[in-house]
Amino acid sequence: MTSPAPDPAHVTPSPAGASFSERLLPGPGGWIGVVVTAAILGLAATVASTAAAVVTGLVALAVGVLLAWAYSPVVAVRDGELVAGKAHIPLALLGEATVLDRAEVLRAMGTEWDPRAFACLRTWAGGGVRVKVTDPADPTPYWIVSSRRARDLAAALTAP
Repeated sequence: MTSPAPDPAHVTPSPAGASFSERLLPGPGGWIGVVVTAAILGLAATVASTAAAVVTGLVALAVGVLLAWAYSPVVAVRDGELVAGKAHIPLALLGEATVLDRAEVLRAMGTEWDPRAFACLRTWAGGGVRVKVTDPADPTPYWIVSSRRARDLAAALTAP
């Protein structure tokens, strides 16, 4: 007789953890916004000259890409910690993790939201993971972290 397979949406972290890393870069809409902004700035510079317009557009594009990269948080499981942007918490202080799809993230951030919770969210990521904080000294009940690879993140939280 075999035991039933565990529910893949509910997992419990292991202190050792596995390696996982993802930068939450903007989605297609964000990149389109960067390109359109650079084009508008380049177009505005055409009153000076065509060369100024091209240079302005290229510089604006480069600055936009650098800013998008710099302000995109990294979500990682490494060195026994869950890292979300500048925040980090030891895996030993985490309980059950739940994989959330886009609708579940919206619900978790709406009617089910606890204002004491920690959130590292990017709407363009789609899904995420909610992981309980088990530290009795920590008033934060759970973390919600966006991820395009939420199942991989949850698996890294539970890997031996």
